[in-house]
Amino acid sequence: MTGRYDDIIDRPHPVSRRHPQMTMSGRAAQFSSFAALSGYEDAVRETARQTDRRVELSEDAKARLNEKLRFLADLREARPSAAFTCFVPDERKDGGAYVVRTGYIRRIDEFARTVQLTDGTFFSIDDIYEIDSESFRDSDGLFSAPAE
Repeated sequence: MTGRYDDIIDRPHPVSRRHPQMTMSGRAAQFSSFAALSGYEDAVRETARQTDRRVELSEDAKARLNEKLRFLADLREARPSAAFTCFVPDERKDGGAYVVRTGYIRRIDEFARTVQLTDGTFFSIDDIYEIDSESFRDSDGLFSAPAE
């Protein structure tokens, strides 16, 4: 029985003299999967990223923070060190994160409602959640935990 391709079945495979033969990995890449939706993985990761909600402080907590800021402002010449826990809003979605900024206080601007540390860091007084300082421990119990 003669087949349709009997005349070419036993011939050698043609090899181009002008073009080099493609590597096996190059040939495999032609058939590998591709990212049909570029940026999709980044979007999924961004959606899954968790943020914290801003905690609204009570009036008592705000007054306590104000006392601590005034105390530190009075000690400003001594450049007291303090750790400020601040809320930093997220740029891409609702919420944000609480970060601790530690340093020596350069300036507390009550009019602009900002705090500046000696390293140049600025943050809003309204974003402060908590303040801790060695100066509070040396203040004869002035800032000890309130009774519940």
